[in-house]
Amino acid sequence: QERSGRLRRWYELMLDNKEELARIITAENGKPLKEAQGEILYSASFLEWFAEEARRVYGDVIPASAKDRRILVLKQPVGVAAVITPWNFPSAMITRKVGAALAAGCTVVVKPAEDTPLSALALGELANQAGIPAGVYNVIPCSRQQTPAVGEVLCTDPLVAKISFTGSTATGKILLKHAAGTVKRVSMELGGHAPFIVFDSADVDRAVAGALASKYRNSGQTCVCTNRFLVQKGIHDEFVEKFAKAIERELHVGSGFDAKTTQGPLINEKAVEKVERHINDAVSQGASVVTGGKRHSLGKNFFEPTLLSNVTTKMLCTQEETFGPLAPVIKFDTEAEAVAIANAANVGLAGYFYSQDPAQIWRVAEQLEVGMVGVNEGIISSVESPFGGVKQSGLGREGSKYGIDEYLEIKYVCFGGL
Repeated sequence: QERSGRLRRWYELMLDNKEELARIITAENGKPLKEAQGEILYSASFLEWFAEEARRVYGDVIPASAKDRRILVLKQPVGVAAVITPWNFPSAMITRKVGAALAAGCTVVVKPAEDTPLSALALGELANQAGIPAGVYNVIPCSRQQTPAVGEVLCTDPLVAKISFTGSTATGKILLKHAAGTVKRVSMELGGHAPFIVFDSADVDRAVAGALASKYRNSGQTCVCTNRFLVQKGIHDEFVEKFAKAIERELHVGSGFDAKTTQGPLINEKAVEKVERHINDAVSQGASVVTGGKRHSLGKNFFEPTLLSNVTTKMLCTQEETFGPLAPVIKFDTEAEAVAIANAANVGLAGYFYSQDPAQIWRVAEQLEVGMVGVNEGIISSVESPFGGVKQSGLGREGSKYGIDEYLEIKYVCFGGL
């Protein structure tokens, strides 16, 4: 009950300070202020959710086969949890983990991304104001150069019982190796390569609206951003034409503090170079630039929202996660072909598809090898929903009623001699 009350107070303080917290995100991350404000509300909702879940960690009494004993199941906190978070959601990725950990009774050590430490420190100040005891929520910012060493310490120190990481698959594999030495509990939310399938039966206008939201949120820099558009041949040309018009009409590149901006800068020069590399590779193999395609005149980290057609599965942009404002469109013939292309990746975080055929919806939703499916929806994240992937996209789930289980151990007590 006490943990629940402190988490609830932390949530209320986030709402009281939402404008300042959002401005911190825009300043250090670049995302438009409206998106940053949305992130703060989303971020705070995890504290509210887990404040409520803190009082709902139930054990069990199991009927025993022997008359003189009783079987009890207790749930206890795992212990110290090390939380390593990315720059693209510098507030929400913290509260989604920390809310669950504190609700379960764990203490946490947060290592925020080197690009965005201020959001983590601001949350720490509000945690203090909420009455969360010193030493329960700890933040250790560090430089890019020190990040590998700090990550290794967190994963190898025997005092740490649990690792929760959101970031790239490559980094996740390194942390898993480090954590194996002491057999720590591990949660991993790793890279995605989300397919977005538009079938002939789809409502094309709704699919375009969903595509715009799914692809260009945070300039294409979210874990569940669409990375590959697969569009059936019957509506392919109509979709590409309407998508291009929507991009040109509705997306505005600029400073995150400008009210009309929908597309801020990418996080750094390296990110821009990757987008350029993917476009150049695709064009060299026959892809066509429908709109965009180059750096924006505003500055070196700004890039035009880009749409490519005539894309094939041999191109880099359909084999790697771009993490930028690039939408490549592949034309396909049959449902089986689309599912095969979608499932060819070694990762499986989110997947989306648009269809108005009920039988097809059931088939494809069950066949897609991802942890989360959006059917006729381009934005699927919510506090009530289990967030996580399959294959090399990670281990475990965050948020929802399942999220607190990642920070609890199950203990069996055999009570004999009765």
